[in-house]
Amino acid sequence: CHFNFNAFREDWRDIVKQSFERGVWMINVGSQASTSKRAVEMAQDFESGVYASVGLHPCHLYNVEVTEAEESFQSRAEEFDASVYRKFLQDNKVVAIGETGLDYHFAPEHADLDEVKRKQEQAFQAQLDLADEFDKPVIIHARDTYGEIINILKQYIDAGRLKKRGVAHCFLGNYAQAKDFIDIGCLISFTGIITFKPKKSQLARHADMMEVIKNIPLEKIMIETDAPYLTPEPYRGKRNLPWYVEEVGKKIAEIKKIDFEKVADVTTKTAREFFGI
Repeated sequence: CHFNFNAFREDWRDIVKQSFERGVWMINVGSQASTSKRAVEMAQDFESGVYASVGLHPCHLYNVEVTEAEESFQSRAEEFDASVYRKFLQDNKVVAIGETGLDYHFAPEHADLDEVKRKQEQAFQAQLDLADEFDKPVIIHARDTYGEIINILKQYIDAGRLKKRGVAHCFLGNYAQAKDFIDIGCLISFTGIITFKPKKSQLARHADMMEVIKNIPLEKIMIETDAPYLTPEPYRGKRNLPWYVEEVGKKIAEIKKIDFEKVADVTTKTAREFFGI
């Protein structure tokens, strides 16, 4: 989740308290230096239950208008500075690197796409270097870039690096792509998107996601909210909250035809092992 973002600026402590009351712990994920710093500071306020991940999202490499379903914002260009993130990683509440990855969807207008790809790959690899150095897992953002990301990860793994591997956050790919991640030791994570009723143009993607959930082992799955974004049914239209993760778990239980309690137990165990908490 991202309660280090502005959508939670006024009430994040109340949200954490209510999450704890519901038995929900949180990985608070940074997307640039400022939100990564805030995630670390927030995590320091709690003995357990709130942890941080630090990283630079590919859309924050440029000054560009980012428009998603829930909101739009102006990203500020930031060069990845390993020394800044290395300081964050000294804190024992930082459990992962990310959100990092590749996303060409919001490339600046009139930008040279080859240059955009080169810059994103350099920033992604610099963060993989830090993950390897600090023995941390990676939270991977991929928008139609699964093949490129798998190729980069394989290079590290073939070289004996990235022992902790990574998780494909907010997975929207097909079974073959999911299997590529699993085959190199990564996990697949799903958000509230799996609860959405698909539009006609989204039917193929929706069918792919259902196939992935049905056919990959439950032990390879994690669940997330990406709060404040991607609010699941039946809360669509509202700000997403960390405890709405239960709706993602319920949907996976329905698709796999197993008990929700089993989904909750297994995915929680997986997350604790993955993040080392």
